[in-house]
Amino acid sequence: MNLPGKIAIMGGGSWATALAKIVLSTQGSINWYMRRPESVEEFKQLEHNPRYLTAVKFDISRITFYTNINQIIKDSDTLIFATPSPFLKQHLKKVKASLTDKFIISAIKGLVPDENMLITDYFAEYFKVPIENIAVLGGPCHAEEIALERLSYITLACPDIEKVKAISPVFKNQYLMNSVCKDVIGIEYASVLKNVYAIVAGICHGMKYGDNFQAVFISNAIEEMRNFVDAIHGLERDITDSVYLGDLLVTAYSRFSRNRTFGTMIGKGYSVKTAQLEMEMIAEGYYGTKCIYEINKKYNVKMPILNALYDILYEKKSPTTVIRQLTETFK
Repeated sequence: MNLPGKIAIMGGGSWATALAKIVLSTQGSINWYMRRPESVEEFKQLEHNPRYLTAVKFDISRITFYTNINQIIKDSDTLIFATPSPFLKQHLKKVKASLTDKFIISAIKGLVPDENMLITDYFAEYFKVPIENIAVLGGPCHAEEIALERLSYITLACPDIEKVKAISPVFKNQYLMNSVCKDVIGIEYASVLKNVYAIVAGICHGMKYGDNFQAVFISNAIEEMRNFVDAIHGLERDITDSVYLGDLLVTAYSRFSRNRTFGTMIGKGYSVKTAQLEMEMIAEGYYGTKCIYEINKKYNVKMPILNALYDILYEKKSPTTVIRQLTETFK
């Protein structure tokens, strides 16, 4: 496998658009899959994504757009998936082309709902992609800041460290640094949990808990994350690395965080349903909460923050009551 080969961006949202900007900074051209033909036509006319990161201009001559998922798979070597996790199955149902000889990079910070599966496991089990040909991309990296070319850091993980080293130059430019490791499972679970904790941080913010409390909350959240990830995958890792703690911090604090925004609305008194309707983008942590809650039935890790959010989102319990009880477990 000669990496990276021809690179395809799979998705049309803000993160996919940011990734396309990154890849075009280091590669001559890309393939780009978007589901809706009208989005592609608008993009070509405007020379920017008509719905996301609209300030980012693209050289259209360097992009081959596709609305046929099987054709782009056949025409590409490395596929970067950046669709919201709840919609991944829907996209992949159309796939008939073989993925076994492709290199897959998941930039999806979520799990496959219903199956409660990691994205990498889903590709391996259902599409027979060898695990050494699947990587994940994680770290504190909001699409909006990539659009502004603000210095950011990502981590690429793959069981075959040589393959991920070969592809890492694709993701390195004047505003983006990267590192590589083997902790695929740890990064995937941590990237789901940071969205969960960001919703709780948002709820507390909406309820006017202050910065002092948020610091205590994050301290407890990172400990809960470490306990869960270590229980599931006991690889040696430093939970304070940017791909774990850094991603949690930016998602819990940033004004660009859709999970924090979703939580803030609930903290201000919006119902879960109303907050979802008001959001223009998916808050992945909503789905991640249920997935991790169900996965943890097997592992029985003590996770008071996760359980509290599950009670608010799915058991419709009072945020005021639940958060007050949660604060009594903190130290």
